[in-house]
Amino acid sequence: MDGGILEPSLYSVKAIAILDNDGNRLITKYYDDQFPTAKEQKQFEKNLFGKTHKANSEIIMFEGLTCVYKSNVDLFFYVVGSSQENELILASVLNALYDSINQILRKNVEKRSLLENLDAAFLVVDEICDGGILLDSDSSSIVQKVSIRNDDAPLGEQTVAQVLQSAKEQIKWSLLK
Repeated sequence: MDGGILEPSLYSVKAIAILDNDGNRLITKYYDDQFPTAKEQKQFEKNLFGKTHKANSEIIMFEGLTCVYKSNVDLFFYVVGSSQENELILASVLNALYDSINQILRKNVEKRSLLENLDAAFLVVDEICDGGILLDSDSSSIVQKVSIRNDDAPLGEQTVAQVLQSAKEQIKWSLLK
């Protein structure tokens, strides 16, 4: 067996990150132990942001990893894979992430809107990838899975975010009476 050829693996994503325009983490999810501590993760994010925030490309080999990225207004979206990973797979994960966030934020992809919808954004990341394994790259099906319904669904069918939002509304209206 040739030592240069690696077996294919389902574990294609090492990390997903969304950083603000200062390089601070908003959403990050690491799927392996290459950066085991928060300090190492933040240092990697800082170095990655420093290398990419002024570049116009979409892909970079950085610290032995393949990184695909996209920026919009004041947000930077990153998907990181191993050096042997197929860039097209990573790009499809990045596009699914960006397009899903874009739909959830109603085409208002900026830091303030993302922070207001952080719960849905975390759900998007979880629907796209689990443990480094790509689950879904179709943005419309991802958005459908994480969409928060405004109708009165039975309590058992509501997400935690929906229940909390409903409780906030009820408390707000009871205080205003």
